[in-house]
Order: sequence, then structure tokens, then C-alpha cells
Amino acid sequence: MKELFAAQRRNAPFVKETTARMRIEKLLKIRHYLLTNRSGLVKALYDDFRKPAAETELTEVFSTLNELNTAIHHLKHWMKPHPVPTPLGMLGTSGFVTYEPKGVALIISPWNYPFYLSIKPLVSAIAAGNTAILKPSESTPETSAFLRVMTETLFSEDEVAVVEEGPSVAESLLELPFDHIFFTGGTDVGKMVMAAAARNLTSVTLELGGKSPCLIDETADLKTAARRIAWGKWINGGQTCVAPDYVMVQRTVKDRFVREMREAIRDMYDADGRGVQASESYGRIINDRHFQRLDALLKDALSKGATVSIGGQTDAADRFMEPTLLENIGVKMNLMQEEIFGPLLPVIPYDTREEVIRFVSGRAKPLVLYIFSRKESLTQFWLDRTTAGNTVINDTLIHFAHTELPVGGVNQSGIGKANGFYGFQEFSNARGIVKRQFDVLSYIYPPYSDKVKKLIELIVKYI
Repeated sequence: MKELFAAQRRNAPFVKETTARMRIEKLLKIRHYLLTNRSGLVKALYDDFRKPAAETELTEVFSTLNELNTAIHHLKHWMKPHPVPTPLGMLGTSGFVTYEPKGVALIISPWNYPFYLSIKPLVSAIAAGNTAILKPSESTPETSAFLRVMTETLFSEDEVAVVEEGPSVAESLLELPFDHIFFTGGTDVGKMVMAAAARNLTSVTLELGGKSPCLIDETADLKTAARRIAWGKWINGGQTCVAPDYVMVQRTVKDRFVREMREAIRDMYDADGRGVQASESYGRIINDRHFQRLDALLKDALSKGATVSIGGQTDAADRFMEPTLLENIGVKMNLMQEEIFGPLLPVIPYDTREEVIRFVSGRAKPLVLYIFSRKESLTQFWLDRTTAGNTVINDTLIHFAHTELPVGGVNQSGIGKANGFYGFQEFSNARGIVKRQFDVLSYIYPPYSDKVKKLIELIVKYI
């Protein structure tokens, strides 16, 4: 690890000098490799956790291409000096911001979207002119191998390298004085990453998780809401950091919502009546450890009074857990104390909007807040009284692929932002530059005569 880091550090000054055209060529090589070898990526993800091919195309291939294309099209503009207005107190100067690479970056990516969430920050790191070491998850070995072969094919290891193996390797990497660390994963591990980074005063981007609420008021189109929530919750087998973690629905429409959810699940995953487990459109839990964690959450909830409205079937040997809707939820249940990160969806009825605000605001700030409403004033009510990393109105997940928006959490759910320019900015040092064009300041230099004092008084008075 030390030798690899040292090699990238030696090379970083040369990579820093690359032009926009040279960086774009690197991004074009990644895009070409992905398009040429996409069948291999589909197989790798299926082998890792039976991810449906269509989901790989949508959430791994499309999303990555979207990020690549944005950087390719806009990088020349991002790299140009950005002029800023001149305030009155800076009369006689001009100012601008340039974005320079931070240097050597470490990217630690998760297992749930193992390709996209590795390449997305790598695109930003390359666009910003950094070298990078990528540490993908050991839980998806086939996809990690695909990433390693791709980077070895396209880059020298003193520019981009993939390091495989387990947590001990990540710990060794975190001891090194990287210039920036981009981590995607759970909040608890994120805290450890930040603590390790602090020892070297390394800047961090932390894309974490949290309990993202889904709020449904009485005006919502329940059929549409149910289909969009079902898609957002159970894509990738429910293993999505920005998936709805629980639903709060106005009590008067709760039963209709549950009925619509049942129809949506059947249409998506059991249209032929053979059961969800036989569906080619539904994935599996990543490994036995995570299956056991989710099974324990389900059993704990049931033991404390929760009831299964939809689903509930499990098969440990197949790591299968059916899309499951739970009601009669209590706040002391473990699934309301931690991010679920799986196919369990608690449904909580409410009577007043103030009740919802107290419930949501009494917890850590969520990664995303989802709002379903057909009334603008009610939507604005939720927006004005809540805080979240991002918010989506009348849909789920779509913000994550919106390359013109800053995407990320707040406090417990994350630090820093990604996507498009915001990802480029994370891997860059925003260097403010001011240039003196004509002299004004010398009129107030010492000695501080009466004339100078009066001039300073006027400046303070009228600034």
C-alpha cells in the first residue's frame, strides 16, 4: 500500500498538468470499455447477488454513462477560471476561482451498487486531475475483479489502481496521508473513516445512509405513489441507501395505500402468479450475514407487536426475503432504530401534519425525504419544516442520477456532495485568486495622517 501510494504521489504533479482534452480522453476510454464489456459486468453482478440484468443496465450502466457524459461535455468549462463579482471594498481588483486537483485520492466503495458507486467518484477524481486508489467491497468479488481488470487495462497503477481484499486493507489505506477520501457506506464506518482522515487532516466526502422517510398526505395519487415507492424500495432487493426506509401515510388513506402496494408488488414481481421468489426481476440479499441481520429485524418487530400486511416469506438458503410491508410499528422496534437496508417497509399512519414533523425532526437528518402530494401548499409545508440531504416530490430515487443537482447527506447521513460539477468540486481545491488592476489601497497606507484617517472613516461608513 505504501509503495502504491508513493508512486501515485510522485505522479500526481504530472497528472495535475493534464489538459481538459487529456482528461476527457481518459473518460472516453472508460465509456468505451464499459460499452464494449457490459455483458461481463451484467454477469459479474448476477454472480455476486443475482442482480437482474435489466437492473444492472439501468442502475449500473445507464447511471455510469450519465455521469461520464456529463463530465465529458462540461469539463472544459469546469476547468476554466470562474470570474467573481468585485465588491466595493475591493475596488481596483478582479477576482476569479480556479479548481486545482487535491492530489492523491482514496475511493472506498460499497457492495450494493458496486460498479456505479466506484466509477462515479472515479470520474470526478479523474476530471479534477487527481490520481486515485479504488478500494471496492470484498462482498462483491466478481464485480471487484471486473473493476480491477478494467483499470489495469486503461491506466497505469501510478494513476488509477484497484486494491481488493478485505477490511484490513482498507484500514491500512486509511493510515496513509491521502489528499482526499471519498467513502460510500454506512454511518458507523463513515465515522471511523472520518476519524482516520482527521489524523492527516485529509478532506472527506461521506455518502452515508439513514432512515429516509416517505410522507404521503391525503391528496396523493395513491396508485401512482404505490408503484413508485414499490420500485424505489425493492429495486436491488431493497439494498439501496436512498430507498424509502419507512412510510408515514395519512390515516384516512392508509388502507387504500396498502391495497395499492399489494397490487404494485404483484404486478412487478409476481405477475405470472408463481411467487416473488421465482421472479427474474427480484434480486437477493448480498450474503448470509446481511440476511440474518434483516431476519432478526423482522423477528424483533413481530415479537414487539408488528404485523405483516404484505409478504413476510423468507428463505435463508436462497438469501430470499419477500417484499414485506409491516404495520403496527413501535418506535422501540430495532427496524425503527437503524437503517433497514433491505426489503422491509414499515408503514406508520398519522393524523396531523404536526405529528409527522415531530416524528421526522426528532431523528437524525435523513439522506432523502420523499413527499407524495398533489397540493402545492402541503408540499411546501413539508419542505419548510424538514431538513434532508435531498428531497424528491412524487417519485423516488430519481435525484441520484440528476447530474445537475448536488447529491448527498447532511450530518449523520453524509458530508459533501456528488454528481456532475459537485463531484468535480469535491476532488478539487477551489483556489481563490485576486489581481490588483489599479492602485487604490496605497491612499490609506501609514503614516496615518488626519487625511488618511478621514478617508478610512469614509470607507467604513459607506462600504
